[in-house]
Amino acid sequence: MTGESIQAPFETSTGDPKHTARATRSAGRKMRSLLLDAASPLFRERGLSGTAITDIAAAADAFPSQITYYFRTKEALFVECACRDLLYLARATEQAALKARTPREYTHALAQTVTASDSVAFFAEALTLTRRRQDLAPLVERTIERLHGEGARAYASQVARHGWRSLRAPDESSRRFWAVAVGVILEGYAMGRSPEELCAEMLRVLGEQAKSTDMARLRLVDERDATTTPDEES
Repeated sequence: MTGESIQAPFETSTGDPKHTARATRSAGRKMRSLLLDAASPLFRERGLSGTAITDIAAAADAFPSQITYYFRTKEALFVECACRDLLYLARATEQAALKARTPREYTHALAQTVTASDSVAFFAEALTLTRRRQDLAPLVERTIERLHGEGARAYASQVARHGWRSLRAPDESSRRFWAVAVGVILEGYAMGRSPEELCAEMLRVLGEQAKSTDMARLRLVDERDATTTPDEES
C-alpha cells in the first residue's frame, strides 16, 4: 500500500457530470418556479385567452421558448398554476384555523380564508379546461387527492388536539368542505356576491362540523363508547 489516497468510484467533484446534472436540475426547478410565479397573476387577471406566452416570458424575464420547454403548452402552464395556487390556499386555511378553540371558530376561519381568495375559481377554470384536455387531468387528480389528504390530516389533528367530537370522518369532512367551497364560490361569482356573502353562505351550507366535548381523543359519528353496553344502547 502507498500513502496515496484512493478516490471512491462514485465520488464527484464540482467538475464532474453528476454535479453538473444536479446544478441543471436545481436551475430548472428555479426557472419553473419563476415562470409559475409570473404566469399566475396574469392568468387570474386576464384569463387563459387574454394572456400571451410573450407576456409571461416578459414578466419572468425569460424567453418564450423556456415556457414551451418546461410546460409544453400555455394550457399546461395554466393548469399547473391553478393547482399550485389551490394548494397554497389550502395551506393558508390550515394556518388561519390553528388558533380556533371551538368547532364553530375553526369552520369560520376556514370558510373566511377560502372565500377571500379567487384561487378556487381559478382552479375551477382549470377543471373545465381538462374536460377538453384529458392529458392535463392527472395533475388535477393528484392535486385534488393531496388537497383532501392534507385537509383530512389537519382536521383530524385539530379534533384530537381539542377533544372535539367530529360529526363526520376527517376524510369525508375535508371532501365535503372543498365541494361546498367550489359550488358556493362559483355560484357566488356568477351572482356578484361579496366575500362576506360567500363566507356566510358556506357556513350556512356546511352547518355544524363537530361538537365541543371534554373528550381527549377523536370520536367519529358511528364510534361507540367502549363502556357502553348493549342494554344501555336500547
